[in-house]
This record gives sequence, C-alpha cells and structure tokens, in this order.
Amino acid sequence: MARAKAKAPRPMPPRSATRRLLGYCGLSCAAAAYVGIDYLRYLSPTWHERLQPVLWAALALAAAGRAPFYRHWDAELRAALPFLGAIVFMLSAFLCEMISVRFVSAVMGLQWHGSAAPLPDTGQWLLLALNEKLPASVVDLLRAHVITLHHYLMLFMMLGFSVLFDCIKAPGLGIATRYMVTMAIADVQSYPGEHRPDWGRMSFLVDILRPTPGEGPQWYHLLKKASGGCNDLMYSGHMLVSVLTAMAWTEAYGGWISVAIWLLVLHSAQREIRERHHYTVDCVVAIYVGILLWRMTRFIWSARDASRARRLAKLEEVQGRLIHAAKDSDIDEIRDLLKEVELAGHEKKGFSQRAILAFAAATIMFTLTCVVLALTLTSDG
Repeated sequence: MARAKAKAPRPMPPRSATRRLLGYCGLSCAAAAYVGIDYLRYLSPTWHERLQPVLWAALALAAAGRAPFYRHWDAELRAALPFLGAIVFMLSAFLCEMISVRFVSAVMGLQWHGSAAPLPDTGQWLLLALNEKLPASVVDLLRAHVITLHHYLMLFMMLGFSVLFDCIKAPGLGIATRYMVTMAIADVQSYPGEHRPDWGRMSFLVDILRPTPGEGPQWYHLLKKASGGCNDLMYSGHMLVSVLTAMAWTEAYGGWISVAIWLLVLHSAQREIRERHHYTVDCVVAIYVGILLWRMTRFIWSARDASRARRLAKLEEVQGRLIHAAKDSDIDEIRDLLKEVELAGHEKKGFSQRAILAFAAATIMFTLTCVVLALTLTSDG
C-alpha cells in the first residue's frame, strides 16, 4: 500500500513588524514595568518618584503617536454607542445597589459588623499556620502589597489601548464595553464612619440617606454609599475586578504575562483572606462568578475572528454555483464568486471618512486630557 502523504503544516497568518515587536516584549514588559515601578513606592520612594512619570509619559506618547495611523477607527465608531450604553448600565447598577443598601442600612446601621464576632475561617487559619512553616522571605512576599485594585484597572486600560498597536482584536471599545458590563455588579468603594447631621424637621431622612462628613451636593457621592457592610463582602468586589482583568488578558492577549496576572490574582486572594478583609468563601465565589460572567458576555466582544466565519458561511452559500462554474470552465464567474466570499468577511463601512476622522481626533484629545488630569490631580495616576 502506498503511504499516505504527510499533511502540509498549516500556514500561520502574517503578523506586522509592530505586532511582532509588541507581542514578544512591548506590551508584556510595559505591564510588568508598571507593576514593578509602582511597587518601588515601598522599596525606594525616590526612584518611584523618578521612574513613574517617565513610564506614564512614554506610554502616553506611544499611544498618541500611534493613534493617527490606527486602521480601525470605523470599528471604534460603531462600538461607541454600546460603550456609552455600558457606562449608563454600570452607573444604573450602582444606583440600584445604593438604593437597596440604604434601606438595609436604615435598619442594620453601618457599624453593626464592627462589634460582631468574626466567623471561623479555615482558609485564614491555614494561611496563618503556614507563617510558621515557610521561610521568612516567602511569608514577607505573601504579605507584600504587590498589586492592589487600581493596578488591575490600569492593566486593563493598557490592554485596551494596545489595540492601537494591533496587539488585540479591534475594536478596543468592544472589550471595554464587555469589561464594564461584567463589572457592573462589582462595587469597590469603602464606607466611611457613620455620621448624623442635624437637618431639623427633615432629620428623619438621615436613616435613609446617611450622609458622610464633608460631603457635598455632587451626584456622584450617591454612588459611594452603595458599599460597606455585608453587601460588599459576599462576594469580594476586589477579587471580581482582578479576575475580570485576568480573563480579559488571557482571551485577548495570552502569553506569559497572562499567567503572571493570574498568579497575582491568587496572591491578592490569599492576602484578602490573610488580612481578614474577606472570608475564604468570598474570594472563591468571586473567582467563579468572574469567570462565569466573562464567558457569558462573549457576545459583546470576542477575540475570535468573526470575518472568517462570515467568509465560510458565504462560501457554503455559493458552493453550488461555484461547482457549476468550475464544471463549465467559467473563469469570470468563479472570480466573481470568490470576490463575493472575500467581501463577505469585510466590515460594512457606514460612516464617511470625515466622521471617522472627527471621531478619531475627539477620542485622542479626550484620552490625552484624561491622562494629563489623572497624572496632575492624583498621586499615582
């Protein structure tokens, strides 16, 4: 019997020089550098003050320099409305949570959990017992605040902006929409101490509204009151955000940096338990919920190539006509059918070039303004 011919290796899609460069070192090293430089605030505050502005400036200039050459602004424009809808949905979720928690707090108060005895937690007992078994250097590493909540949010921002360099699938606003929709149920604010002002005849509203010292009339202060007490414990909002960030990196980018982020998620979980910010079940449930929610919202944005599926569907549709054209040796018909298949994978451009350029310019200016304000009005960006 004749031996079967070995199958030819499957060709890999070509990658641009920019994508190869960033794929191997750029984005991964930028993420690692961000976490490492920010941790220098504990090891060497002087070097932290020197290096952090340099890193922020380099990232901002790289994004601004690449933005004019970005080829998918039309896709970003199509994703703008769902993105704005996700913001409204997230704020609405916080508002509903605030209303529910306010009525619960009117009965329970804000400090009831401060005097209640903690429940036994086997996970914490295990971690504390390991302090006596592990080397002191390992215990110090487990206790170290290597990464916190704002790091995970910033890591996702870096992932989203990497779409400018073709590191992830466009549109970047698509993955941002998916992230905010899944994060709408997470609330990571902290509750301040209880405060009872004198509102005269309207003081009966204090038990419902519960304002805090120094609070102004701004609308966003309402959102701050949606957390604290048992509503912010089961499950852990901090862990949910970290898991969503790790899931986004794993699906959109992959590589060793995604493995490192998952290790940081586990480090954050054990630290939350060790320091009794949460019980073990709070962190475990948050990990399961984060993974489940991210997989459930795949319809919003996915790293899979949808254009390939459209081309295959079109090819299946014209398959009969293509066979007949091949039998009739009708080269022109075959060429037209293959052109239809190729065009089926392209996104329909429903916007004028002027609208796309205006949207790109507005997005760049808005983003740079936010970056400048973040770096000048906050201590760590």
